[in-house]
Amino acid sequence: MNDLKIRENEEKNAVLGGVLYLVGTPIGNMADISERAIKVLGEVDFIAAEDTRVSGLMLARLGIKKPLINYFEHNKKEKGDEIAARLLGGESCALVTDAGMPAISDPGADMVSLCAEKGIPVSVIPGPCAAVTALALSGLDTRKFVFEGFLPMPNKQRKEALIDIKTEKKTMIIYEAPHRLKRTLDELLANLGDRKIALCRELTKLNEEVIRTSLSGAVKLYEEKDPRGEYVLVIEGANDKTDNFWLDMSVEEHVEYYLTLGMSKNDAMKAAAKDRGVGKSEIYAQIMKKD
Repeated sequence: MNDLKIRENEEKNAVLGGVLYLVGTPIGNMADISERAIKVLGEVDFIAAEDTRVSGLMLARLGIKKPLINYFEHNKKEKGDEIAARLLGGESCALVTDAGMPAISDPGADMVSLCAEKGIPVSVIPGPCAAVTALALSGLDTRKFVFEGFLPMPNKQRKEALIDIKTEKKTMIIYEAPHRLKRTLDELLANLGDRKIALCRELTKLNEEVIRTSLSGAVKLYEEKDPRGEYVLVIEGANDKTDNFWLDMSVEEHVEYYLTLGMSKNDAMKAAAKDRGVGKSEIYAQIMKKD
């Protein structure tokens, strides 16, 4: 009976030609890689990696030698078509990112979409994910959450993103690099008000650290020391108090609040209108009446 179960398991995990395998890899601790991930990486025809240097080191540690091709944000169209053509030709491919699950805040999502369009089978070998790992460590509500990935960098899109998450009631998960952390914390405090936050850095690594504090506490903390390592920010969702911060404000004060955050007058009126559940024209009319 045991031999039969082993054979059935081996057949179930067979690596097949013409299939794209999304392979989750460790986010810091190599001991977290699964037996199935090692098997797939060792048996596919080729591996597509976000950075072949990073993945090459991982494969060397595992004793695996496979052809590697780059697949990242700036070449995903060209390389995506190449990978798809090889898959349609019967080859098997493992897609890996620098760390964690490919397709999560990663151009691998475009590769999966392309495979769906072309009828190419996709299989997932689950692995570590920084977002869920941080959520579990945060001490905040885990029943409902949203993953925002990295906030946009262009000012206009960034302001719009901050407006959108201000009223989000679910726990929020955001990725951030150390050199941008102080700016992001300042903007989150200014836009969301003071909320609970867990700052999770260097997850699963030797210097793993989880700081559970408030946004104001986090801002103060990093005025005194420099951020180090990659961060996952887990932030408390809005509640009645944070959601309706404007209740005691006049329309003019409400718009002025957003102006102080660096918004244009048009965007500030749109944001105030969204908070109050009215059309922008109503806010505009009241502001113009005062002017």
